[in-house]
Amino acid sequence: MDKSRIELLIGKENIEKIAKKHITIVGVGGVGGYVAIMLVRAGIEHLKLIDFDNVSSSNLNRQVVAEVGTIGKAKVDVLKDMLLKINENADIEIINDKICEENVSNHIGKTDIVVDAIDSVKDKLALIIYCKKNNINIISAMGAGNRYDIPNFYLTDIYKTHDDGLAKIIRKKLRENGIKKLDVVTTDSKPIKCGSVIGSISYYPAVCGCTISAVVINKIIKEEI
Repeated sequence: MDKSRIELLIGKENIEKIAKKHITIVGVGGVGGYVAIMLVRAGIEHLKLIDFDNVSSSNLNRQVVAEVGTIGKAKVDVLKDMLLKINENADIEIINDKICEENVSNHIGKTDIVVDAIDSVKDKLALIIYCKKNNINIISAMGAGNRYDIPNFYLTDIYKTHDDGLAKIIRKKLRENGIKKLDVVTTDSKPIKCGSVIGSISYYPAVCGCTISAVVINKIIKEEI
């Protein structure tokens, strides 16, 4: 992969820092798929992708893995192929499974940071609690659905979030488990009520994913991970 334009911006030393890091992304749909694409384009060369789901027609409006020709295929398989077309020498490990309390210790392994892009509250909590209790760096995506205004995502502690129903649920459970801090990417935008199914639009999860990618790269450059 040609990194000449990146080197002009951040220098060779930082490119080498980025290339050495190992990132684990759990959930590679709307948010996680964009995280993976942006990280590899930014120079990340070691990735683990974990997701159990297949591409469906309802993913076409927002997920980078979703095309007519990929419907029915495993998301991790599709995303790995996409990433290797960007950097053919990248080390991409895939796990086609659903993270849960019973298997999280087996699937996470040694990594520099975990990106949590899980939708399921129960499984999201299992991942966060495991990482926190084992001193593994983690950043979690909060709500990106039921919104269509101009996105404004930012990094904060989960205990400082507001207008985010997912964050509210997670906060309560983390407090019950004695976890006092969690880096999250969230937005101040108030969600719209769309019924029992979460509504979505193309750019919202993409901007959330790009923001998470920027956080990860900046943390690496600043040697925070």
